[in-house]
Amino acid sequence: MLVKIVENEQELSLAYAVRKKVFVEEQGVPEHLELDEHDASATHFIVKDEDKTIAAARLREMEPKIGKVERVCVLKEYRGKRLGLLIMKEIEHYAKNHDFKKLKLNAQSYAVPFYEKLDYKVTSPEFLDAGIPHRAMEKEL
Repeated sequence: MLVKIVENEQELSLAYAVRKKVFVEEQGVPEHLELDEHDASATHFIVKDEDKTIAAARLREMEPKIGKVERVCVLKEYRGKRLGLLIMKEIEHYAKNHDFKKLKLNAQSYAVPFYEKLDYKVTSPEFLDAGIPHRAMEKEL
């Protein structure tokens, strides 16, 4: 498994394909909410298994030195293989190397324990985003 930063339009379209499969097809998020105005300025990450792109995420700077991790997803047939951990560690490594001081994210509520294991702290009550329960979380780097 290889985690890499998206470097071209082809890789970006592969990231979008994973996101569409997970968020739009599986979870019913409207496509116009899934692909948004932040995609153009975000740094995108993908996980590849040989020639197949199997996971994706993005990171954007929402305030000076504060990053927002978004759209973390793994194809259904690859879940449970620690790919979420792999991609999050790469995002954190990138963020530290770019002098980010804090990372924020909105975790789907069922995924809160996953992020807590990575030392993210819940910072909000539960709220709905695209009809799915979420909690805001953050981590000092």
